[in-house]
Amino acid sequence: GVNQMSKTLEKIGKNAKIAFQKKISDRKKNKVLNYYIQLILKNQNKILVENTKDIKIAKSKKLKENLIKRLTLNSDKISSIIKSIETIAKFKDPVDVDIETWKRPNGLKIKKVSIPIGIIGVIYESRPNVTSDVSTLCFKSGNCVILRGGSEAYFSNKILANLFRKSLEKYKINKNFVQFIENKNRKLVDYMLSKMSEYIDVIIPRGGKSLVKKVQDLSSVPVIGHLEGMCHTYIDKDANLEMAKKIIINAKLRNTSICGATETLLIHKNKSKNVNEILNELTKRGCSIYADKKIYKLFNGNSKLANKKTWSKEHLSAKISVKLVDSITDAVNHINKYGTMHTDAIVTNNKISAKFFLKNIKSSIAIHNSSTQYADGGEFGFGGEVGISTNKLPPRGPVGLNQLVSYKYEIYGSGQTRK
Repeated sequence: GVNQMSKTLEKIGKNAKIAFQKKISDRKKNKVLNYYIQLILKNQNKILVENTKDIKIAKSKKLKENLIKRLTLNSDKISSIIKSIETIAKFKDPVDVDIETWKRPNGLKIKKVSIPIGIIGVIYESRPNVTSDVSTLCFKSGNCVILRGGSEAYFSNKILANLFRKSLEKYKINKNFVQFIENKNRKLVDYMLSKMSEYIDVIIPRGGKSLVKKVQDLSSVPVIGHLEGMCHTYIDKDANLEMAKKIIINAKLRNTSICGATETLLIHKNKSKNVNEILNELTKRGCSIYADKKIYKLFNGNSKLANKKTWSKEHLSAKISVKLVDSITDAVNHINKYGTMHTDAIVTNNKISAKFFLKNIKSSIAIHNSSTQYADGGEFGFGGEVGISTNKLPPRGPVGLNQLVSYKYEIYGSGQTRK
């Protein structure tokens, strides 16, 4: 019951607090990470066996194909898990870095120094690589992590978390730097969000809209994350047509289920003669068009008429909303009204227009002449990400190693007293 659950979680919270008291040197952190890689390689077959259990259950529960695809591990995916850990291990330790140092006229020396955030709770769905990515990022940045994976990836997550704990034990480090909640009870998440503020410093949700909304509504501690990826690509009057076509095909269709996929295409009215050419590239690849009245008239192919709700719709499938705009200002206003401050792109050869767009949209990631699908910690060179944040307060965009730290001020005096 509830009592048992609260006991389980309190214990996990206390364990994390005890583990967090110990500072780990960078050399030791990297030893743990490199041994973790060895363990994953050595236990690759075991990991795949556990993953097969998850897939079997998922299929019996008739889970959607795209979820099963995200859930499935194979040797390629295990290689990319390892590559991610290797990259993160090679980075400079983000903790105890002097960010700034300055001296006051009275002789006081002030230092701004990076510190870990503390205990991070991560609630996530389907992708088992999140377990290894997040554990690696949190540990390398000196944070403790409490993992709550989705029940659909239970066995895969559990083995990946346990191998990390094994690696910590090998180097005589408290294994509770990484804890995986094994209880599958859904109520547990509510308790974790609302009653654990004494132990958890920040919650990071990774998953679908309903999960993130629940977290934002219930959490008694700060949340780093994003609700939706309502991303736009705007084809400006000065866009190179071939480039624009290539970019929009990638931005929409490379992977339709990620948060960085473009959901709305805005086209400058001076490009109206090219509407057919642009949209045909999408429809011949199986993409449905939801068009505003002007595009609906211009386009010879099949399209459905957009309604009021269309512009806020995150399709997450091979569907795209398309609108003709009168100017770059209209495009920016549309994005700031309907976007979710995730990722938005402009295709143009005009540097002044590009600058205007990048400076005026409110999004955490603004792109010129490239695909919105680059909204990803790995693609930023972060080695991985705990998630993407569209909060107004930092961190924003992909949250990697250097975003998982806070800071403090250290002040060095020589007897000064304030007048």
